[in-house]
Amino acid sequence: MSQDIPAHDSAETVTHFGFETVAEKDKARRVRGVFDSVAKRYDVMNDFMSGGVHRLWKTAMIDWLNPGPGSHLLDVAGGTGDIAFRFLDKAGAGAHVTVADINAEMIMVGRDRALDQGRLALDWTVGDAEKLAFKDRSFDYVTIAFGIRNVTRIPEALKEMRRVLKPGGRFMCLEFSKVVVPGLDKIYEEYSFRVIPRIGSMVAGNADAYRYLVESIRKFPDQETFAAMLRTAGFEQVQVRNLTAGVAAIHSGWRL
Repeated sequence: MSQDIPAHDSAETVTHFGFETVAEKDKARRVRGVFDSVAKRYDVMNDFMSGGVHRLWKTAMIDWLNPGPGSHLLDVAGGTGDIAFRFLDKAGAGAHVTVADINAEMIMVGRDRALDQGRLALDWTVGDAEKLAFKDRSFDYVTIAFGIRNVTRIPEALKEMRRVLKPGGRFMCLEFSKVVVPGLDKIYEEYSFRVIPRIGSMVAGNADAYRYLVESIRKFPDQETFAAMLRTAGFEQVQVRNLTAGVAAIHSGWRL
C-alpha cells in the first residue's frame, strides 16, 4: 500500500512562505530570491500597486515619528532608501541613518539613489533583522517599513530591534494590515489576487514574486495581534494607526 510522504521531516521546524509551507531554514533564502528579482523595479512596482499611496503612508510614518536634529535611525529592511531619505529631510542637521537589509541587491539600489541625490549621512549594511550587528542601545529610533512580514522569526526580530534602541528610543513599523471597512475588504482581496500579479508580470517581469507578496500580506497578523507581539517583545506605550481603512497600519512602541 502506498503512503503519502510528508513534505518535511516531522522534527524540522516549518514556517510559511506566502501560502506555501517551507522549512524555516529555507525562508530567508527564498525571500532574498524574491527581492533579488525585483529590486531594480521595486519602487516603480510600489507606485503601480498602490497608485502612489505608499509614498503618503511612508511620509505619515515619519511625520508621526517626528525625529529631531542630531538623531540616529536604524532602518531595517530599508534597502531602497525611501524611509531613510524622509527621515533625513525631517530630522534636519546632524541626523544620520544606518540602513540594514538582508538583500544586497536592494542595498545597492538605495546606495545608488543616495549618491545620485548627494546624500552622505547614511551607512549601508547587509544584515539579518533577527541578528542585528549593532551594540545594545545604539540608536534613537528603529523603523521597518513593509519588511517585517518577510522575516522568518518575527518575535526574534522585534527583540533585536528593541535591544539596539537607546532607553527612551522609539520603534515604528509600517506594514500592510487588515482592512477594517466591511465591503472594502472584498474589493481589496479581488484586486490583490487578480490584478497585482499581472502588474508584477508586466512591470517587473515576475508574477510569482508579487503573488508571494500578496500571500505574505494575508499571512501577517492583524493590528491587535501584532500590537500584542510588540508588548511581548518589551515595547511599551504601543499604539496603532490605520491607514487607508487598514490596508496598511503603523505600529509605534517605546523602549522605556
